Amino acid sequence: MKILQDDLSSEATIALIRAHVMDLAGHSPEESCHALDLDALRAPGVTFWSVWESDTIAGCGALKALDDTHAEIKSMRTAATHLRRGVAAKLLDHIIVEARARGFKRLSLETGPHDIFAPARSLYARFGFETCPPFGSYQEDPYSVFMTRALDGPDYSAPSKSSCRQAS
Repeated sequence: MKILQDDLSSEATIALIRAHVMDLAGHSPEESCHALDLDALRAPGVTFWSVWESDTIAGCGALKALDDTHAEIKSMRTAATHLRRGVAAKLLDHIIVEARARGFKRLSLETGPHDIFAPARSLYARFGFETCPPFGSYQEDPYSVFMTRALDGPDYSAPSKSSCRQAS
């Protein structure tokens, strides 16, 4: 598998993002759905990566700068064809390394509280993320779980492939 910085122009990438946004919309009311669409993922301050196995997209994720020291993980998604194959863990590790290299001191994310998001929350916890209050412009919301971790703390190696799940 290879991770590439992606300009969001390929049909496969666009299809994965559209499926991601539609799927998440089915689990939260509109005002509680924080998934970024294609235009928002192309905005300044957002870097988007896709994961590929040969010519098949396996997953994606983004890093959004909130300020000079704090960034947010956005649009983490594993393609249905690649679930439980280590895609999310490999990409999450890549995003953490990249965030550190850019000088961010804290990395946060928002995900869902429902059972379908449990594998994502578990993956994030294995990488040192802990629940936290809302950050940035987020507000308390029963449809959101907020997680964060300092980037100057211990490294967490990527979990084994067999323990990886889809991340949102």
